[in-house]
Amino acid sequence: MSIFDKILKGKKGLSAQEQLSDEVPIEILKKLIPIRNLSEEKLLAFDLHKQSEFVPEKVTLFKVGQVNKTVYFLLKGCIELTDENGKSYEVEAGTQMAKFPLAGGIKCTTTAVTKTDCMVLGVSQKIMGIGKEVRQNLQQLRFPEKIIDSKLIQSFIQHYADDELEIPSLPKVAINLRKAMEKDIGIAEAVEIIQLDPVISAKLIDVANCPLYITRNPAKTCFEAVNRIGLHATKTLVTSLSIKQIFNSKNQKIKQFMEHLWKQSVYISSISFFLASETRHLNAEEALLVGLVCDIGLIPFLTFAANLPDDYYSDLELKLALPYIRGPVGATILQKWDFPEEMVKIPLHAEDWYFNASEKLDLTDVVILARLHSKIGKSGFDKLPAITSIPAASKLKNVTLSPENSLHIIHDAKQKINDALKAF
Repeated sequence: MSIFDKILKGKKGLSAQEQLSDEVPIEILKKLIPIRNLSEEKLLAFDLHKQSEFVPEKVTLFKVGQVNKTVYFLLKGCIELTDENGKSYEVEAGTQMAKFPLAGGIKCTTTAVTKTDCMVLGVSQKIMGIGKEVRQNLQQLRFPEKIIDSKLIQSFIQHYADDELEIPSLPKVAINLRKAMEKDIGIAEAVEIIQLDPVISAKLIDVANCPLYITRNPAKTCFEAVNRIGLHATKTLVTSLSIKQIFNSKNQKIKQFMEHLWKQSVYISSISFFLASETRHLNAEEALLVGLVCDIGLIPFLTFAANLPDDYYSDLELKLALPYIRGPVGATILQKWDFPEEMVKIPLHAEDWYFNASEKLDLTDVVILARLHSKIGKSGFDKLPAITSIPAASKLKNVTLSPENSLHIIHDAKQKINDALKAF
């Protein structure tokens, strides 16, 4: 006997199903995850699971630890979910959270109590197999078994699969300058574009006057700054300088993650710049940029988490997910930003210590070396490979790496680039 039959037991003539149930339109089914991944034909054949049922307020739909044979979706009303630690959050029909099952795992991790009269759709647990098919088809986005069943991860996987992520936009001044430079413009035309953003213009002058480009006469105007730096380097630096605004969130908890991520990105980019400068055949400004965006894929994930209730996930869940997201989502962003193919692949391999795609040192190698250097002296560094043992290190021509020299590189990179990075 279902929960609905128990509620309405004793009513004459009609069963609970006949009294208080409605057929769910296919338009509604197309919004529910993972049901919406079924083909049109399969959705039309979904007759056995298309009846929504009424549940009055203050009824417990399921409890923590209960074997989850039926997966429930909220169609009308409001339900309160409480975990085993007593933390609660509400799901209201029609919201983004209501697109997902109230409990999708084999065992319920929360207790669900209706706060109002509700209409719910109950389907067999077997329907969750659709989600597994989706995960298998996502070749790039993969998570270990220990976190794959997290509500946060399941929600994010579906959004990624449906191309519903909020991808940050490349700042306007960077886009306009890149488009203009495709037409072979001169310094004057570039300056006109840059000066439309007074903040970026001022930062560019600061960079032009730092130790990286210092000459006897400091640059006082944007024109003098671009003339000193060079057009190609200016285009790359403008993109780098304008990216800072993307690392932001109104959610205080997520804002802290964003700030830490930005500082880490600046640190990696500074080491990338220094290493590229020492090699003398890679563009240092490009190395600075790719070091800055190698973790850009975490922005949509953190933004996604910021729109969920605070109790929907833990800080630990968030941290455990980051290494599996930065690569594929980062590559997706850089591809949508129209970055060169060489740069697009960098987020995928930035922490792949033994990646070795070419005989010559490239930007991916530089970022790998920079990231490994950035971990020196931090917890867990003793579990990482020796810098001298990875393929990227063997490609360096003018830099000799050793444990002692790596410390020198970090120190030297800070000394040389610190003033420049103040602009960020």
